[in-house]
Amino acid sequence: MGDNKKREALVERKTKETSISCKLLLDGTGKSKINTGIGFLDHMLEQVARHGLLDIELKAEGDLHIDMHHTTEDIGIVMGTAIKQALGDKAGIRRFSHIIIPMDEALTQISLDISGRPYLRWAVNLKSPKIGEMDSELFKEWFYAFAHNSDMTLHIENLHGSNAHHIIESCYKGLARCIREAIAIDPLTSGSIPTTKGIL
Repeated sequence: MGDNKKREALVERKTKETSISCKLLLDGTGKSKINTGIGFLDHMLEQVARHGLLDIELKAEGDLHIDMHHTTEDIGIVMGTAIKQALGDKAGIRRFSHIIIPMDEALTQISLDISGRPYLRWAVNLKSPKIGEMDSELFKEWFYAFAHNSDMTLHIENLHGSNAHHIIESCYKGLARCIREAIAIDPLTSGSIPTTKGIL
């Protein structure tokens, strides 16, 4: 970031099912203005902003009269795309991060590599069919869409937990902290791209 260029992106996506706009600043302070039409998802994305120190403005309108699947998945697509665009050539970033996050009885391990090779390992078993108004199976869809559109390798494994709300919140908070660490500029790299291939 020697040229002090802001790492930011504005991504808009419109389909017959959803209309989504996301403005994202990587080097922010954790401010967020999020309205997805899905209360619990708003709460989780606010966690991503707050604990990742990302500034996020996101508005989504979708076919919620059918269900929440299209809206949830497309938000993951748009947010992943925004992070990928904001990172640019990824020069100077730390690239890798790993954390184990507790939330009450829940304990979740997250490992992240901004690798250019999208992959999600989702080892999270939710016994409750819903969290808030959301179907529990939709969280995997969000993380899959996010990982594949940000070009990240992402491993999420819930180690302990019984409360589904706690488990999922630990996943999102852990993702936020991993993003915060992986996108940070490493002063020891002199702005080089962290790979022997020359491109990520």
